[in-house]
Amino acid sequence: MQRLRIDQDIRSMSEFRTGIAFFLKQVHETKRPLIITQHGKGAAVLLDVGEYEAMQEKLELLEDIQISIGQLENGEEIPHNEAKDLILQRVTK
Repeated sequence: MQRLRIDQDIRSMSEFRTGIAFFLKQVHETKRPLIITQHGKGAAVLLDVGEYEAMQEKLELLEDIQISIGQLENGEEIPHNEAKDLILQRVTK
């Protein structure tokens, strides 16, 4: 995801309402999120679908890593060969 440009990527709800098509195109082309404000405070974030999916994949990977670290800290690790065998059994089913 591209870095937010404050002068271009923060818009009020009324601006967003009147220019929805323009802002959708902007988000799609720039890959930057659009912050929508209401009464001067952040109310919503508009993201490109591809950027949203990439963000979700990264979060899932980080969650998997966190679970793995917890398992290691609790002594729940298994030897490499055993893990490999388990994975191969699942793949060949």
